[in-house]
Amino acid sequence: MDVPHSTPTDRLPRVLGPWMATALVVGTVIGSGVFKKPHDVAKNLTEFGLIMIAWILVGVLSFIGSLIVAEIAIIHPRAGGNYAFLREGYGRWAGFLWGWVEFWIIRSGSIAALATVFTESFHDILRYANDVRAPGEVLTFWQRQGVTVTVITTLAILNGCGTVLGGGLQVLVTSVKVFSLLSIALLPFVFLAFTSESAVNPELLTPIWPEKWSGVNWSLFGKALVGILWAYHGWMNLAPVAEEVKEPHRNLPLAFMMGTGAVIVLYCSVNVAYHVVVSRAEMIEQGGDRPVATIFSLHLFGSIGVLLASLAVMTSVFGALNGNLLVGPRLLYAMGQDGLAPGALCKLHPTFGTPARAGVVLTGWSILLVLGAALLMYNEVLKKALFDILTDYAMFGAVAFETLAVATIFVCRRQYPVDKIALPYRCWGFPWLPIFYVSAMALVLVNMFVTDLLQSLIAVGFMIVGAIVYFLVFGHRAPTLALKPEAIAKGEPPIQPR
Repeated sequence: MDVPHSTPTDRLPRVLGPWMATALVVGTVIGSGVFKKPHDVAKNLTEFGLIMIAWILVGVLSFIGSLIVAEIAIIHPRAGGNYAFLREGYGRWAGFLWGWVEFWIIRSGSIAALATVFTESFHDILRYANDVRAPGEVLTFWQRQGVTVTVITTLAILNGCGTVLGGGLQVLVTSVKVFSLLSIALLPFVFLAFTSESAVNPELLTPIWPEKWSGVNWSLFGKALVGILWAYHGWMNLAPVAEEVKEPHRNLPLAFMMGTGAVIVLYCSVNVAYHVVVSRAEMIEQGGDRPVATIFSLHLFGSIGVLLASLAVMTSVFGALNGNLLVGPRLLYAMGQDGLAPGALCKLHPTFGTPARAGVVLTGWSILLVLGAALLMYNEVLKKALFDILTDYAMFGAVAFETLAVATIFVCRRQYPVDKIALPYRCWGFPWLPIFYVSAMALVLVNMFVTDLLQSLIAVGFMIVGAIVYFLVFGHRAPTLALKPEAIAKGEPPIQPR
């Protein structure tokens, strides 16, 4: 199969400026995790100091990863992000395997999980409006699934109608969610300063450190990191739309660093606020059924806190969902260009200039995931919450392949050595920062096998199936992209071979 030739008219237009690019990083990272995952962290860690170290460590890893990926994205500023990195770094097989796992599991699972949390928050608002204080339903189980499907479909249509439209919505919603998180972070201090509210109790931060470090269960610490990884997941989501970023040699590094830096500050501040209001026992007992942010708001504002927290969570996941539906179709578009997916998926909409067909396929599979998981839950085949099922479904493959994508920096440095090729941006601290990042993430993967063996083996089995499909269908060797260093330095995309 020949790789299709891509003419300039087939290219996605560069319409994303620095603020839209930064909003895409922040908006797709801040979704449901910061509201729900503190529950998982509290189950595994009992000392506040270790909890904060875990949140900071994953944040620092994300920031280091962004420093690395910014250089790779400048070298390969193509639609598809990790797909392009893995394809150029290791070969077509690696790009295909990422596409296989990302489409079937990671992106679609993330979309389904975020839309599910959106519906849960929307339902909490309806319950409050209808004065349903005790556990009960305003919408039936299947009506809630209908809401989930509707919000996915609506945002998919909106993003199919133009990248600028989807990017503009991303800026707006991201601004609202950042304001919401800043409000959560500051509220305990406002209460302490201006009221005698007993709900704020700094003593809840104790114990801060373990009595004996030798007694710390580091395997549980690693398990807590996996939950936090979901909260930070998405910082790489700018890479799939690198082809659409204006002045990528300047705006890609800027947006990556500003976006991940802002998320670290917000996440750490919010977790301090949670822990001076909500005890870890409450997080463990109640956090599985409702976001920790809701328990926090109940302490401070009473029953109206449910409404405020639900609005914040709903807005946050709405923005993350929009970002995923903006970014996600670019993978199928890139794979279609390279002959690793049906060629129809790389066709742009004649009016809107978006990969609309790829968007339809991704939306359809995400909806099937929602309905399939809901059917299993409805028939009590699965006992876990739908959100946890879908996030567990996504994380192993994401960590594995995203770590391999970051590791392509070593290939890039060999192909484009610093002493011979001048690029507008280079990762700081090479090779030590990339070595640290890859080593740390490798330890996380090993810990996943230790703590969730069955889930990890299922994920590996799915990757093996993808490898078999590749070698049966696409096993022949195809030409790679022609890369011109002088074009890369100007921020131009690689040239497709004829």
